[in-house]
Amino acid sequence: MSHSSTPQCLHPSVCSSVSAHAKAAGYKQPTLKERQAATDHGSTKFPAPLVLPEDDLALEPDYPPQSFQEWVDEEDRNKITRAKRTVYIVAPPQIDDSIGQLREWTRPQKSCSQAPLTAPNAEDIKDYITAFYQGIPVKLLPSPALRFVPWEAGPASGPASKKKTPSHVGLETPKECIGIRTRPCPDGTYSHQLNLDDLLDAAISILPKDAYALCMLVDHDLFEDDDDEFVCGRAYGGSRVAVVSSARYRPDLDSIHSVEREHAWPASHCQEYVQKCCSSQKPPRKKAAQIKRSSPRDDRLLKEMVDVSKSSPASAEERAPPGLWLARMCRTVSHELGHCFGIDHCVYYACVMQGSASLAEDARQPAYLCPKSHQR
Repeated sequence: MSHSSTPQCLHPSVCSSVSAHAKAAGYKQPTLKERQAATDHGSTKFPAPLVLPEDDLALEPDYPPQSFQEWVDEEDRNKITRAKRTVYIVAPPQIDDSIGQLREWTRPQKSCSQAPLTAPNAEDIKDYITAFYQGIPVKLLPSPALRFVPWEAGPASGPASKKKTPSHVGLETPKECIGIRTRPCPDGTYSHQLNLDDLLDAAISILPKDAYALCMLVDHDLFEDDDDEFVCGRAYGGSRVAVVSSARYRPDLDSIHSVEREHAWPASHCQEYVQKCCSSQKPPRKKAAQIKRSSPRDDRLLKEMVDVSKSSPASAEERAPPGLWLARMCRTVSHELGHCFGIDHCVYYACVMQGSASLAEDARQPAYLCPKSHQR
């Protein structure tokens, strides 16, 4: 990783096709003809999804593609209207002093760095989404802000109340107080987690009348059900709401989650890195057939992006913890809002709308919409 003392990789060549593991996993990228049929055009300049071991498409290689026409015909997709066309970003809820222990829940217990980090700012995320979804008004949800408060009635102070961990916390909105389930964090990275489904219900309850969609930002670690170790976010596309947590995107947790900074996008398509990832996986019992390309690929654009990522002065700032944390949040918020626009996970190209099975895979994916997702 780039923040360690290991020698820097020069990324001498790039991989614009799927990895060698894709065949063993059962994934086959749609042909150029199929990609053209799914949109008005196909492209050989946009790289394929890598499909490395344990990636989302390696675990679910038959995930159904969504064509442009299927997106148009989707009954649950909400259409943008004059009355409902604004996207709202909601800053993380404040924490009432009466439940100050929740502040400790936002501080990781396994951080690999003692240096303080500045959390992503909602205003910056709003500006990014404004640029990403051009033509769509994007606003911060105006005050009064959301606020975490005690859910269960009881003594406001005293040793017993301080030590007790609540099973629920209240999320106070302008109209009501909603119970949010809590639990201890299974892997110990954080002290406790909040329930994602409850937060999504709260997001639905505060959806403004003129909103097309709303994304609530939270500082706490999240879980969705008992089987989850953690989740970073989710969208209820049909309900036009999303919730995204910044907790696991902290750069000081990268080594815990095996997040590769030196080979983050676009350097994730470094040929040597891809081969190394595939060689670490046990080979399939049958000899894998050579991957056949449906058409010659133009690697020049990808190679130029990788070269720029090595040499650009801006890249050093972006890879610094504050900028890196913000960039990760912006990418995930744009992804979850994409679901609110009715866009399903992309299986055609490397794309911001790809599914992700891990934080390591998340860092390997681009922040842009591929031609197919962009058309929708």
